[in-house]
Amino acid sequence: MRIVTKHEIVYQLYPEVTGCRTKEDGTIIGYKGQSEVSIDQDAVNAEFVKQEYKNKRAGVGGTTDTIYPEIGEQLDSLYKDIVAGKVDATGEFAKAIKATKDKYPKP
Repeated sequence: MRIVTKHEIVYQLYPEVTGCRTKEDGTIIGYKGQSEVSIDQDAVNAEFVKQEYKNKRAGVGGTTDTIYPEIGEQLDSLYKDIVAGKVDATGEFAKAIKATKDKYPKP
């Protein structure tokens, strides 16, 4: 899973930006080539909050106790569910994914 960062949000909100950096005060500066691009910090922060659930679902920075299982575990659960004829919402694979989605829903 891809980690969502404020720099990633800048690239999403400002497709013309080719680079960015964070100043010591936390302000993000965007660049298009050598030119500075004005970045709305409030918009970046608001979008980051909306997408932060992705980081929580992945356990980024130890932020969660309910995270998606590792891909190997997911595949093993899926295989066992296929063999047991439970490739639906009652299978262990679906239950594990649902627990994480329920704890950290999309806003």
